[in-house]
Amino acid sequence: MAISLRQLKIFEATARLGRLTAAADEQALSQSAASQALKELESMLEYRLFSRIGRELEITDAGELVLPRVRDILANINSLKTPYSSGVSGPLRVAASVTIACYLFPQLMSDFLACYADVEPDLQIANTQGVIARLEKGQAHIGLIEGPVSHHQLQIIPWQRDHLQVFCGSSHPLAQEGILTIEAMSQQRWILREQGSGTRAVFDRAMHQAGAHIGAVMALNRQEAIKRSVKAGLGLGCLSQLAVADELQRGELVALQTPLLLSRQMSVVMPLDLHSNPLVQAFMEFLSLPVRN
Repeated sequence: MAISLRQLKIFEATARLGRLTAAADEQALSQSAASQALKELESMLEYRLFSRIGRELEITDAGELVLPRVRDILANINSLKTPYSSGVSGPLRVAASVTIACYLFPQLMSDFLACYADVEPDLQIANTQGVIARLEKGQAHIGLIEGPVSHHQLQIIPWQRDHLQVFCGSSHPLAQEGILTIEAMSQQRWILREQGSGTRAVFDRAMHQAGAHIGAVMALNRQEAIKRSVKAGLGLGCLSQLAVADELQRGELVALQTPLLLSRQMSVVMPLDLHSNPLVQAFMEFLSLPVRN
């Protein structure tokens, strides 16, 4: 079989991006050329890689089975660009939850690139559910999440611990006391992350464990929007201590002591079929984390 590198790249990109047009754009091909490459590949393999439903493409079971092998082939070919290196090179697609992406990833990746200069980082930011969805679709090699999750097709490895902080604006009546009781929680307006985020999952679980109830909630999917809303006196907030450390130090926000258990486990998530990828292995070793074979 005279399978070409272009055919494999189009197949992998279509499976990852979910659309042939997006795959063609990424590979700098016309849509007709990309479509022809897929047809030629399927003809040589003698089985379908995608089911065509109208204009939509859905990867077949056979396509799902060979996709990890195709990605290994592409990774090995990419390593030929640096023959004297360890083979750790090429794009590293990381999907990360918001707090990790903003406050941990920049320094983490800077340190990693100091060891592996030929790596090309690609960061995708989403909430925990969004990170899992990207891993399921093969759109990321590694996921970094803040919320609790279980998944039978993904390896979930504990990484770091984080703590959430309840806070108010400096002009809020609770700012002088610095304490929020269970009984008072239902009387407050809350500015929280959206459902599906790790921060919101930990907060809701802590409230349930404490038997606490909250009243009005405004859900926002941006940390900066939450902090500005709390500063403006719209309600109380709850975010990672990493996200509010500067504002607390400057006195723009005030930490409130609560009886809530707001500690959480950050985790690294990866597909089970990527453990042999040299780039993924190097990143996991950099994090000092085990990979299950």
